[in-house]
Amino acid sequence: MDGLNMSRRIRRTPYTDRVEQAGVRGFSVVNHMLLPKAFQPSVEEDYWHLREHVQIWDVSCQRQVQITGSDAATLVQWMTPRSIARAKVGDCFYIPIIDAKAGMINDPVMLKLAEDRFWLSIADSDVLLYAMGLALGRGLDVEVSEPDVSPLAIQGPKAENLVAELFGNHIRDIGFFKFGWIDFQGTRQLIARSGYSRQDGFEIYLNGGHLGSALWDVVWEAGQAHDMTPGCPNLIERIEGGLLSYGNEFTRENNPFEIGHGKFCVVDGSIDYIGRGALQQIATVGPAREIRGVAFDGGPCPTCSKPWAVMVGDVRVGQVTSAIWSPRLKRNVGQSLIDRGYWDAGQEVEVHSQDGMVRSGEVSLLPFA
Repeated sequence: MDGLNMSRRIRRTPYTDRVEQAGVRGFSVVNHMLLPKAFQPSVEEDYWHLREHVQIWDVSCQRQVQITGSDAATLVQWMTPRSIARAKVGDCFYIPIIDAKAGMINDPVMLKLAEDRFWLSIADSDVLLYAMGLALGRGLDVEVSEPDVSPLAIQGPKAENLVAELFGNHIRDIGFFKFGWIDFQGTRQLIARSGYSRQDGFEIYLNGGHLGSALWDVVWEAGQAHDMTPGCPNLIERIEGGLLSYGNEFTRENNPFEIGHGKFCVVDGSIDYIGRGALQQIATVGPAREIRGVAFDGGPCPTCSKPWAVMVGDVRVGQVTSAIWSPRLKRNVGQSLIDRGYWDAGQEVEVHSQDGMVRSGEVSLLPFA
């Protein structure tokens, strides 16, 4: 059964009306908000279109946690082992947020709007309440809130030309994981070169939900000349590209080193943050498992709605958490935390998928070539 019973408890977005008009075939829920999950007749057709053209995505579920005040930078740094000292206004930083045991709370993109104002564009967990609790416990001079900001993504190789036509050639000068500003109907709106795909693209952080339909319409109308379609994060492209999903590939049971985020973590004691001692200990002994790709055969695999065992002989060495058939690689591709001793690329494994098949494959580095 594949359905979603709508209620006011599941929040619509400023673009949901337009998404429905565009023929959405289903939704998921992220951060208590609707996320479109299918438009095209197939995931494969959507995949090829995303790689060749341009799409418009409603990603309002990437809620913003706004932190303002004289202690704003102190609170953000207290939440993450990544140093934010070098972040400049206009920067987007990918930051792991961890708990006292170094478990992953979230992996948001931090946007620095001013020295005393930050947005955390979050994955699927309640960072707002975590930040409010930390601020209260430490007595910090900050205000933590959720602003009326709803990201709209424009993804694909034609995205830059489209956005430049709409909002000006200065868009072309925005670097990867940087942001700038555009004018829309007399309002100043933030636009970042970012998005949940490996294709080039932008995200407009629309400030003011009442402008949602108008923004969608303007982008959609201009996009028709570029073969634009409505879209959403594509599972094939995500897995091939090594993009991880909080709640799928990792949770609070995992630490940053396990999921390839060690490069973002300062463990030399030069900055303080929640979970520093635990993370330093993990860095000293090394992680027991690490995220890897798994490529495997046996024909197109079913939907991975529960973890699949990854075996070497009689030893369970990991579990596939996301998987799908890759039309480009002509194999199934998945992501899995693989135990130390078995995580080298080329390690032969067997994947026990939920349709009862045992499929031969091997460990791969991420992203898939």
